Amino acid sequence: MTRLLLRLFVRDYDKTEEPKVRAAYGRLSGLVGILCNLLLFAGKLIVGTIAGSVSITADAVNNLSDASSSVVTLVGFRIAERPADADHPYGHARVEYISGLGVAALILVIGFELAKTSVEKIFHPQSVEFSLAVAVVLLLSIGVKLWMSLFNGSLGRRIGSPTLQATAADSRNDVISTTAVLAAALVEKFTGWQVDGYVGLAVALFILWSGVGIAKQTIDPLLGQAADPALQQLLAREILQNDKVLGFHDLMIHDYGPGQRFATAHVEMDMHEDPLMCHDIIDDIERSCMARHNIHLCIHYDPIVTDDEELNHMKELVRGCIKKIDPRLSIHDFRMVKGPGHTNLIFDMIIPYEMDGRRQELKEQIDQAVQQESHRYYTVITFDEEAFNRAGE
Repeated sequence: MTRLLLRLFVRDYDKTEEPKVRAAYGRLSGLVGILCNLLLFAGKLIVGTIAGSVSITADAVNNLSDASSSVVTLVGFRIAERPADADHPYGHARVEYISGLGVAALILVIGFELAKTSVEKIFHPQSVEFSLAVAVVLLLSIGVKLWMSLFNGSLGRRIGSPTLQATAADSRNDVISTTAVLAAALVEKFTGWQVDGYVGLAVALFILWSGVGIAKQTIDPLLGQAADPALQQLLAREILQNDKVLGFHDLMIHDYGPGQRFATAHVEMDMHEDPLMCHDIIDDIERSCMARHNIHLCIHYDPIVTDDEELNHMKELVRGCIKKIDPRLSIHDFRMVKGPGHTNLIFDMIIPYEMDGRRQELKEQIDQAVQQESHRYYTVITFDEEAFNRAGE
């Protein structure tokens, strides 16, 4: 069914890296969501009013909020596909995250209102009229929402969209909440226990919990969350595929929204290589990264000394020392400055966040190791945070 809808409504649906195709996915999800949720809202509202069930009415209002969320998603994808302009040189793709945050806000407001109504029903219970119509509407809702969850999940995975993944999770939550509403109606039908208000409150709390989770998913990329390790590995493979590249460090990835990613890195090459050739290699890596992965990569060229035996020996000694301390530690930009009385070993060391308070201890351990080689060696260490200084060889 999903593939059929894509073929009918999304031109070139396999080209998911193109902004227009991505926007078409968002439009399809939004329109399907609006149509399905409005139909479910109308059916549940009618049945809930007739039956006098606050939990069914609450579930109906939840579907109305889902329809509003689909409108927000639709508008968000429409704005996100706009190209870069003078005021927004990095494009508008982050609007997709903002639309997801808007969806979360709507869910939280609706959940709060439903909680208030349910508490009132707990203190002032009323009988719920269970009928075949109630059962049919709720079962139909469960089936439709289950399909919508699978549908949006498939679309979200195809284009890597956190907004559509959140929409899929919301539909999945609706399956759970509607099942709870049906269970409450059956309990009262066969036992006489008036649990409608309690179930309505449980549904409202579940909606609130879902809204908080969706908000977190959309706020994290807006705040600047850590890059996906799989994306870091992909860029590492791109950078290291040329034999002239000896290593890289300071790999930083900036997310300006789906399809709008920028990255910078320092690439190490032998200082004896022709600089013009190195420049051409770097250009090729940058172009390949853009063409194959739609990532704007900017590389800084670092020429390194490879034929100084003393420097190479001390570099390996320092590397061995830090690996014994913690395998996660690494160094880069290692250089040696010789003076009349001593020799400075200057380098950057990448440390995990939890080791930030151990900088002096780490330096003392390394100093002890290098001075066992010779007392004329001193270290000058710049400590780098791990998240902003990915390195690879």
